[in-house]
Amino acid sequence: MSKRITLTIDNKTIDRYADYYFEQHPKARVKPIKQPFHESINVWMIMKRPMMNGLKQKWKDFIKWLVEDEGYTNLHITKCEISQKIFYETNRRHDLDNGVPKFILDGLVESGMIVDDDSSHITKLTLECGNDRNNPRTILKIDVDEIDGQPVKRKRRTK
Repeated sequence: MSKRITLTIDNKTIDRYADYYFEQHPKARVKPIKQPFHESINVWMIMKRPMMNGLKQKWKDFIKWLVEDEGYTNLHITKCEISQKIFYETNRRHDLDNGVPKFILDGLVESGMIVDDDSSHITKLTLECGNDRNNPRTILKIDVDEIDGQPVKRKRRTK
């Protein structure tokens, strides 16, 4: 049995990060993360390399901040399964595979939460999407099986 960690990226999270970001970069005027879900692969694959690298770095910095804010920095997860569900704000058709969490996973690795994003550490990646006009968001559910190579078990609830 594994332990589940849930990370939610919603507009409130984006706003809290923007406050932090503008404190760190007082001359900045543009929010680094504009929406609570990863850009579509169709958007970032056509970018010029410097723009793509800039977008990747913004997401990595954001995810590192989120992981630290949630208290999971340097957790060193060595085996897990991840489920990502994106709730878009419109009913517009979205290709499921265009919502790959590439930059999010890179941020999880850079924060030390997950050791690596290869197939020996993340054994399953599930992508889902839905819509919620009032609360667009991304929910990451990380089912942790091992930390530092040691099996993790859920604590049993006591009555």
